[in-house]
Amino acid sequence: MPHAELKYSSDLDIDAKAILAEIETVILEHDSGAGACKGRAYPAGQYHHSHITISVALLTKPHRDEAFSRSLLADLESRIKARLHQPCEFSLGLSYSTPFYVTNFHGG
Repeated sequence: MPHAELKYSSDLDIDAKAILAEIETVILEHDSGAGACKGRAYPAGQYHHSHITISVALLTKPHRDEAFSRSLLADLESRIKARLHQPCEFSLGLSYSTPFYVTNFHGG
């Protein structure tokens, strides 16, 4: 169950839903068993310099090695940047869960 977060300066005209959907698509192209990517976007009304920071978190799995990670990161970068139409500082991070991470469905 991947997660993605966008944090960006509010001066940028960003289609956050489209970027989050693109992130999910790219992840699934690399790992069809990854599942739905939970996404959130946070525009910042107060900021210093135009920027976007993207964080993508995945569960640790044996096949998600360095080669997988480098390939996924490169594809995420190119596909996200294709959806950005204004100049800005760009940061993208890929992280993996620790053994002390719980994920499941809470039925309420």
